[in-house]
Amino acid sequence: MPAWPISCIQTDASLGDIDQNTRTVLDHLEAEAAAGSKLVIFPECMLTGYGFPSKDVAIEKAIRRDGAPLDAIAKGCARLRVYSCLGFLERDVEGRIYNTAVLTGPDGHVGWYRKTHLPWLGVDRWVSPGDGPWQVHDIGGLLVGMIICYDGSFPEAPRALALLGADLIVLPTNWPEGARTVIDHLVTSRAVENQLYFAACNRTGTESGFRFLGESRIVAPDGTFVACSSNDEPTVLRGLVDPVRSRKKHLVRVPGAHEIHRTADRRPDLYEILSNRDIKPGFPPSWTPPRS
Repeated sequence: MPAWPISCIQTDASLGDIDQNTRTVLDHLEAEAAAGSKLVIFPECMLTGYGFPSKDVAIEKAIRRDGAPLDAIAKGCARLRVYSCLGFLERDVEGRIYNTAVLTGPDGHVGWYRKTHLPWLGVDRWVSPGDGPWQVHDIGGLLVGMIICYDGSFPEAPRALALLGADLIVLPTNWPEGARTVIDHLVTSRAVENQLYFAACNRTGTESGFRFLGESRIVAPDGTFVACSSNDEPTVLRGLVDPVRSRKKHLVRVPGAHEIHRTADRRPDLYEILSNRDIKPGFPPSWTPPRS
């Protein structure tokens, strides 16, 4: 099974300027297809921007799934014979808005994902939470699962995708200042604990008072970097994803003496507490979470 060349586009987005952001995406798709990439990953809310000041403004700039910008992306992927994953602010037929990622390929849109875990930050203050289900998409031999930004802070989300067979988890994200420990530790941990590839594509620039940190990374199943940015400058990360490595869950370090299998060795009979909605440690009595 051949390795997949993928790219992460660490770039800025213009708040509310959908036409400009779409042109940026199409230009990068052109360049990465020429460089041999088969999957091109962009940041969270790449088409729309993220830091909207109110729900009314966000709704005005939200995109329908059948809108012209996504049609342009689909046509670009078809012409270039490449896959893309990018984020945008979505408006549904009933007027609700979601923080969404779409996976698109040569034959059109392959899958959609609506951000499930929502921080009280940026446009996530105004969007509806996604309600699943978790999905893994086969894009021609590579099994891809999508989550967005804050979702990565909840190990249950990547684990669900791993159990569904994901070779690669893609994380379009907008990590601002304050997310340093997430960048330094979370991506590597999620790759190692699930024995798969993890690609986090962060944005650059400043928007609505927040500076985004860049430092995107593609991490292998053993936690080593396939490609990594060390700063907040616009850049392109390229690397190979080998599905065979992701699917080899049984790790034999010393035959008969040191073997582990992070899927088979789980104890789901003890995990009922993970779905107990009544347990909320750390909530002070005077504070109610915005979405309790």
